[in-house]
Amino acid sequence: MEQSDSVGGGAQLAPHAEGEFLLHNFQFASGERLSELRLHYHTLGRPCRDPQGVLRNAVLVLHGTGGSGAHLLVPEFAGELFGPGQPLDASEYFILLPDAIGHGRSSRPSDGLRARFPRFGYRDMVVAQHRLLTEGLGIDHLRLVMGTSMGGMHTWVWGEDYPDFMDALLPLAALPTQICARNRVWRRIIIDAIRTDPDWCGGDYQRQPRSLRIAAQIMFLMGSNPVLRWQQMPTLSESDAFLDAAVDSAVAQLDANDTLYQFDASRDYDPGPRLERIRAPLLVLTWADDLINPPEIGVLQRELARVAHGRAVELPFSAASRGHESQMLAAGWKHHLLQLLHDAPRR
Repeated sequence: MEQSDSVGGGAQLAPHAEGEFLLHNFQFASGERLSELRLHYHTLGRPCRDPQGVLRNAVLVLHGTGGSGAHLLVPEFAGELFGPGQPLDASEYFILLPDAIGHGRSSRPSDGLRARFPRFGYRDMVVAQHRLLTEGLGIDHLRLVMGTSMGGMHTWVWGEDYPDFMDALLPLAALPTQICARNRVWRRIIIDAIRTDPDWCGGDYQRQPRSLRIAAQIMFLMGSNPVLRWQQMPTLSESDAFLDAAVDSAVAQLDANDTLYQFDASRDYDPGPRLERIRAPLLVLTWADDLINPPEIGVLQRELARVAHGRAVELPFSAASRGHESQMLAAGWKHHLLQLLHDAPRR
């Protein structure tokens, strides 16, 4: 493991390390196999076991679509959660931030297989995460599973597939229902733009296809809220300049095959039929100005009644709101995390 003691632009935290775990002959839900699946991860803090040998201080934190564990190590997130005196103080907790399949420095299409990479879904991602914890790191219990956006959806799946593995669950900006309606439409636009682009060449392009720019534009559109965009882009010329700069920056960090696979992976997400399996206390946080998970559709109110110890908090629009990206501004919601940990008994 590589050791470091600073995160998020210099914020001093407990010991920070990176590692990799290899899963050999990994079988995906599609039936496809990968001879060697690499899972990259970050950890903060140190594991602590009780006299019976049960790990009591492990926390799993899961990132969003297109992100990585490293993307969570920023001041507005890690600095508000993992620092001294914060809700998940890394001197007290052992925090694991894995890169999901197809993301970060875990195995992904851009490593070389391109469109021949096995087609993965969210359940493959969660299975791999569970094997990383149990087989790779010897973790048999979690104090908390939490995640942002896609990571929040993975949190719902964790609660259903491994209901006794954790004390508490905190999905952020993620609804317990399949990807449909507008949430499916904007993802399909990205998927179709890449797949139908002649420059994509079936995944064997020599340079990034032009459709990758469409993907970045759609992500820019959905990620924030109209009020903030109006403030940032008050004229036509400023709007074009702001959009172009944001998209240029995003495209420089993206790969078309990785992006295609990342958005396509959400096709198997559907926790609705099994919500009664969740036994750990669950708190879901949503935001009034989230265009991806708009509270007015009523999904959460309907489905949460089927979760035995589930509750929800909708954070109202404010001057600090950033739409879907509000989840990354932990200062505005970390008190809810503290309350969840206070109320959730150690199982």
